[in-house]
Amino acid sequence: MNNLTDKNFGLVIAYLVPGFIAICGASFQSPTIKSWIAGDGGVSVGGFLYSSLAAIFVGLLSSTVRWLVLDRINEWTGIIRPNWDFSRLQANSEAFTLLNENQYRYYQFYGNSLFAWLFAYGCWRTAYLVSWPAWPDVGALAISSLLFLGSRDTLRKYYERLDLLLNQKLTGLVIASPFNLPK
Repeated sequence: MNNLTDKNFGLVIAYLVPGFIAICGASFQSPTIKSWIAGDGGVSVGGFLYSSLAAIFVGLLSSTVRWLVLDRINEWTGIIRPNWDFSRLQANSEAFTLLNENQYRYYQFYGNSLFAWLFAYGCWRTAYLVSWPAWPDVGALAISSLLFLGSRDTLRKYYERLDLLLNQKLTGLVIASPFNLPK
């Protein structure tokens, strides 16, 4: 079995974790999903498989919602994708891959998790009706705000760093960390 690498770690945080957040929320509404996550006698192999496949599906679905909603909001509010010169991509393919795995995957995590979190919170909120507003609502708003702001910041930095890489005649750039580029 392969070890967890940068590439599959990026996929786990971009899709599987947000999907699992939504699946956990759905468990408040569905006894079947609840049994996948925590069956009566513990977690079963079948439950693990079902919940993993469902989390991947829901994570990809959440990514589609992120693309449809959050990417548009970011564009409308000033985070606009630059017009990149992809003819420079070949000379900088390793740096491009590192930027994607160390910057864009985190944008996907924050954005996908935002919509998964909102779904999960909605499932919880309808399952446990409490007086309005309640302290959990304040916490949910804080987490939602944090995910939204984190997504905006990572997308902006990704655009800026990729723009430096592709449009400013930087060749042979080696990126040890996404944090060593100019801000």
